[in-house]
Amino acid sequence: MAIPPAAPNAADVAVVLVAAGSSTRFGADKTQLQLGGKPLWRWSYDLFRSNLTVREIVLVGGDHLETTSTRVSGGKTRQESSRRGVEAVSEAAAYILVHDAARPFVSSEVVEAVIAGCRSAGAAAPVVPVIDTLRSMEAGAQPLDRSRLVAMQTPQGGRAELMRQAHAEASGDYTDEIALIEAIGATWQPVAGSHQNFKVTVPEDLVRARAMLRHETRTGFGYDVHAFSTEPGRPLWLGGVIFPDHPGLDGHSDADALLHAITDALLGAAVMGDIGQHFPPGEAEWKNAPSLLFLERAGRLLAEAGWEIVHMDSTVIAESPRVMPRATEIRAQIAGALNISADRVSVKATTNEGLGSIGRGEGIAAYATATIERFVG
Repeated sequence: MAIPPAAPNAADVAVVLVAAGSSTRFGADKTQLQLGGKPLWRWSYDLFRSNLTVREIVLVGGDHLETTSTRVSGGKTRQESSRRGVEAVSEAAAYILVHDAARPFVSSEVVEAVIAGCRSAGAAAPVVPVIDTLRSMEAGAQPLDRSRLVAMQTPQGGRAELMRQAHAEASGDYTDEIALIEAIGATWQPVAGSHQNFKVTVPEDLVRARAMLRHETRTGFGYDVHAFSTEPGRPLWLGGVIFPDHPGLDGHSDADALLHAITDALLGAAVMGDIGQHFPPGEAEWKNAPSLLFLERAGRLLAEAGWEIVHMDSTVIAESPRVMPRATEIRAQIAGALNISADRVSVKATTNEGLGSIGRGEGIAAYATATIERFVG
């Protein structure tokens, strides 16, 4: 029985994301390639996941597709992979779209147009005009009339029962869903695609894809100050380096003012709160904890969110000890904790010229700025 059209805002669409091709023309498994800090397949997956009308996503491919969504193994042909994905879709879905994971820049507008076309006509697919002159290599052949040609894109799909029927009755090998749908005598609606929704097929396409990404750059600021401790034998840590024969700083952790400032700068740049929220003072877990641990965890948080640390700049304000003779060691410690090169880390030091509490030698202060960036579509 036919499924009646659903309300436009109903979550009744299933997406089959095919990431199981042989990548013969590319020369490697292109879906595992990194694009802007995440795998190629993840770009379209994240877009579909954010669509309120998409109720489920079925991934077709290997174990490298790490996700909580349903995953099935791919077939020997694209059609077989598509069929396996369609068969894995739940009965609750009214419409099924199939998308090539090698098209990372499909837009929300294209997806919405395809869904609208499926609701109104039963099946739909995005198309774009052919912009190049096409001709056969046969002798004497004339160029083809471009006005009568379009290039097919994905996602393609239609009513769930239509998609299942098209696969069940397929008698040949088809390269896309619309060919399957036409083969059983059904019609479909073309909708406007986008030339940015291209398929990464050869290495030059990946170069083009990377050139299309834009960077988001942010800057964060951090500050910390600690008084010298009266606790006998408490060590002084600055920038992850111990300064022997010098009074230590007072604090719940090792009180490394420089690393605290840098950690806050990173967290602030990524809008992830501050050091006190992640490592609350007073909790037994952080008693005398090395601040390099705080910095390492902040770096991992940023990396998981797709951020890359471009540059760190910091200044220690202290009457003593002399910091600059050990700046190279400090830079190495910071770079190691953040898994970046030392040439991205700047450490400077100055005094307060005898002014204020720092100038009177009562403690140490530190300032830091962090510049981070990530790719966005």
